[in-house]
Amino acid sequence: MYRDTLSLLGPALPVVSFLGRLPTAMCQLGSLLLVAETSGSLTTAGLTGGALAAGQTVAGPVIGRLADRRGQRPVVLAASLANAVAVTALILAALADVSTGPLMALGALAGATVPQVGPLARSRSVALARRSGADDRLVGAVLSFEGTLDEVSFVLGPALVGLAAALAHPAAALLLAALLLAVCGSAFALHPTARATEPTGDSSTRTSAAERTRLPGSAYALRGTMVLQGAMFGASQAGITALTERLGAPAQAGLVYAAMGVMSAAVGLSMAAVPARIGLTTRWRAATAGLVVLSVPLLFVGSLGALYAVVVVLGAAYAPHLITVFGLTERTLPASRLAESMTFLTSGIVGGQALALAASGRLAEGHGAPAAFAVAVGAAAACAVLSWSVRVTSPVRELRPV
Repeated sequence: MYRDTLSLLGPALPVVSFLGRLPTAMCQLGSLLLVAETSGSLTTAGLTGGALAAGQTVAGPVIGRLADRRGQRPVVLAASLANAVAVTALILAALADVSTGPLMALGALAGATVPQVGPLARSRSVALARRSGADDRLVGAVLSFEGTLDEVSFVLGPALVGLAAALAHPAAALLLAALLLAVCGSAFALHPTARATEPTGDSSTRTSAAERTRLPGSAYALRGTMVLQGAMFGASQAGITALTERLGAPAQAGLVYAAMGVMSAAVGLSMAAVPARIGLTTRWRAATAGLVVLSVPLLFVGSLGALYAVVVVLGAAYAPHLITVFGLTERTLPASRLAESMTFLTSGIVGGQALALAASGRLAEGHGAPAAFAVAVGAAAACAVLSWSVRVTSPVRELRPV
């Protein structure tokens, strides 16, 4: 199935889309480390990083909507170049030791101009599959493949930042991110497959303002569950950081989180092998049940070995949930709103993670790692409630046996 996926996408598109989305995974941590080192203030660093996350959360769906209306090529090209300039400006400002206010403004600008390569690559790949006459099983494989690229980028991105910070300076990592944005983001925008997402005259005529607001309630539930998924990420990150510090091994925090990401990516690739007779709604409910069951042991972890074991196993539940929610979204909403919807999901993860990380970090400082992990368990339970209480409405196209 993945051979068909690579044949559909071609050799270049996965490479440039992966390298184009890598800066998104680098800039959050990179900005925190850079501002913390240059300003000497964790508060200033946190405010700058929070502004970056807020900018991405708010502006991401706007970029997706513009891509739906204007096509990906002009929107992604403009955003990639603007984002490269914004990240470079943030680097120069931090090195010049400017005050907190301007750093926050530049952080917000860097977040608002993120070109959203990940979600737009999903919508482009799905459009290519649908135009080629591919069945829903191949579309599911495409979404699994794109989800794996995301997982790998979110593991490799922070690792590159940490390596650059250790060997040189956090600014080096952000300079690399700016270069990737300018080169690979532009390459993704200009790739010939961008034509697959260009709106046609007929579809533009049919898409009236009234029609654009007609979304099923399940669409908002799917967006909500991604906010909760982001909250799980943020709370887990806070808990892992607090526990490794208490155990006297703070350097292990990034490795633990990376191990979870590797497991999630591996399971994501295997999702294409799930039998077609198991519908997407069933998969969603099973995935959220897995999130709850596998996150509860976090509350009782007390050693580094146990933390690795529990977190790696928990990673096996993340990819099925993410991929299934993206799949349900693709099958629920019209193609004219697919890019916007994909960016809403990604922005929900970013926003939920940022909010939960801030809140859980304070809880962990006052009450220890279990308090942060309790937030993750609560978010998982809320995901399960949503999946069992929301009816995903037509025009959902379940995966059909082939």
